[in-house]
Amino acid sequence: MYTFGPIAAAIAATATAVSAISALLAPVLGAAAAAAAIIILTALVRLALLPLARAQVRAEKQRARLAPRIRELQRKHGKNPQRLVEEQQRLYAEEGTSPLAGCLPMLAQTPVFLVLYGLFVSPEVSGEPNHLLERTLGPVPLGSTLGDALAAGPASVAVFAVLIAAVAAAAWASRTWLTVPALRQQGRHGQHGGDGAPALPGMGLMTYLPFMTVAVAGFVPLAAGLYLLTSTAWTVGERVLLRRLVGA
Repeated sequence: MYTFGPIAAAIAATATAVSAISALLAPVLGAAAAAAAIIILTALVRLALLPLARAQVRAEKQRARLAPRIRELQRKHGKNPQRLVEEQQRLYAEEGTSPLAGCLPMLAQTPVFLVLYGLFVSPEVSGEPNHLLERTLGPVPLGSTLGDALAAGPASVAVFAVLIAAVAAAAWASRTWLTVPALRQQGRHGQHGGDGAPALPGMGLMTYLPFMTVAVAGFVPLAAGLYLLTSTAWTVGERVLLRRLVGA
């Protein structure tokens, strides 16, 4: 997939950007410059996508606000699916929103993340060895995985241990500050029972989905883990801030 023309060209351009940022940081950070460049580039990309994140948060709030009216339509027209769809479409049109409004911004980010991840896992870029993966963070090459670190020794394992612990902390923050408050907000709109339990079975377990990033960090190259950590931490801070600032 990463050898497909447009994707390969995007990966090559990203590699150039990482190398340029790394060269600027090298006098200060030395060998860690490439790792810092990955973090900075990820932050720059997320900053460029901020308008999409704002639209996504606004869509979340609109759906939460409309949830009681949607449930009322389901109660009235649950036995007439065609009428239910028509009434829901009418409601969304009146409110100037769509049930897909929050999905499109997220989908728009996918190509960017695909290119960034592709850079981190591709052994070659433009037919040449991907020298970015030879750069190191401490004793660990950015192209190494946890399996490689286990074979290399305790110092390499320690780098991955710190990374995975940081990813776990970011996942905990995501669950605590984003997912659980979202469920509580749904509860205020009547989507929970009187005892505060989620109305749908398994909703509580879904709050632990952010911890999947911890498992991923244990298998991807170190560079990809740095991207994952930066992106997850950025998402937490971004959503907490935007949920306070953006109105429905």
